[in-house]
Amino acid sequence: MTSTVPALLDTRYIELRGNRFAYSDSGAGPLVLNLHGLTSSRSNDHASGLATFDAVAAAGRRLISYDARGHGESGGSLAPDDYRWDRLALDLLAFADHFSPDEPVSAIGCSMGTGTILHAVTARPERFDELVLTAPPTAWNTRAAQGDIYRQLAAMIDSQGWELVARTMAAAPSPPIFEGLAEWGIAPDIRPELISTVMRGAGGSDLPPIERITSIEQATLLLPWATDPGHPVSTAERLYAAIPGSSLEVATTVEQIRGWGARAAEFLRR
Repeated sequence: MTSTVPALLDTRYIELRGNRFAYSDSGAGPLVLNLHGLTSSRSNDHASGLATFDAVAAAGRRLISYDARGHGESGGSLAPDDYRWDRLALDLLAFADHFSPDEPVSAIGCSMGTGTILHAVTARPERFDELVLTAPPTAWNTRAAQGDIYRQLAAMIDSQGWELVARTMAAAPSPPIFEGLAEWGIAPDIRPELISTVMRGAGGSDLPPIERITSIEQATLLLPWATDPGHPVSTAERLYAAIPGSSLEVATTVEQIRGWGARAAEFLRR
């Protein structure tokens, strides 16, 4: 399960908050931080082609994408709380403070990355400009069941080993929108010894309370995909109702998802 980051990503490393992070840095201009989803990485995002935002760097922005704590080529611990979204938000804020100490940053997130951004922006709103939130995950009333799934997976991994659980997961049906898409089944980019710990951290995570979400003043583009119970459109709809002036665009095809990079670049050029 060694990360195979393409050479074009130009991997760099930085120590922040006692952890070694791998990141890529491209383009020039106001800073945009790009955050992947649970069990993914910069490498997996590029391999799938489903959530790549190179177009942002080509459109007059400096784009820094980093492997979240415990994912890809970044370091990690065996403490589940380190992978809760409110803790990952502290990593995001550390990146913002290091690379753009005097100016707010924009942020793009997918699933866990979206949750991380929402915790960070509600904690320190002055550090952020525009937000692009893709694939918002289960939250609030739908979160408990998803948390149970992650905790059960963690227990299975500890008792049966990762390889057996991985085969079980690979055999599970994909959401209809991704049916037949080989790229959907890319293996998690986490070291085997950390997977159950990361899952427990995800199981203990949720989005900020809705009353905190309503305080967000940043221009926000919501990009959910349809037919995925782990990323229900209902979460994006509640965010849309709560964030003043936000925009909501639901993807119903893979082709639309692959267009998110260009759409984000257009949104951030406003």
